[in-house]
Amino acid sequence: MLNSITPAAGGLLLSEPFMMDPNFKRSVILLAEYADVGVMGFILNHQSDYLLGDVLPDVSYSEIPVFTGGPVAANTLHFIHRAPEKIEGGIELAEGIYWGGDFEQVKELVSSYQLNETEIKFFMGYSGWTQEQLADEVRDNSWLVTNKFSTEMLFNSNDQQMWKQVIISMGQRFAHIANFPENPQLN
Repeated sequence: MLNSITPAAGGLLLSEPFMMDPNFKRSVILLAEYADVGVMGFILNHQSDYLLGDVLPDVSYSEIPVFTGGPVAANTLHFIHRAPEKIEGGIELAEGIYWGGDFEQVKELVSSYQLNETEIKFFMGYSGWTQEQLADEVRDNSWLVTNKFSTEMLFNSNDQQMWKQVIISMGQRFAHIANFPENPQLN
């Protein structure tokens, strides 16, 4: 088994390099909840075709991208941020990364250009598992698990490069994986 870290809220899941499921191919998922009732997270590096103004027409600054958080409840909007001094009520998932908070405050801050995409990420839908299902997938090496990552990387990385950057940041044992082709049959 590649993983020695147990998944937990605030940690990351990285899809194995040859995962072909289009929902999770080369995904970096931030786990927001890890409880007996289930596991919930958001895909950080799959930008959707939508901008915030497409899903919230009453928000005037509409150029913030919206990401596909996962295949579950795709009609729901979620957010993570690193601006607790601006947004009240968020839950700290990892050092400097917060989930949720006062949504009316968020809309006001975005509309007045006081919050931008380097401070907040929005997601349509989420990724979800039962604890047992995720444990089985981790045991089968479908996911790499890490709790060592840079907040900067999650908010400022090129979304296409984030998976590679996080893998490399996990150290020598994993760095070579970052260069595996997406489809080994094309190699």
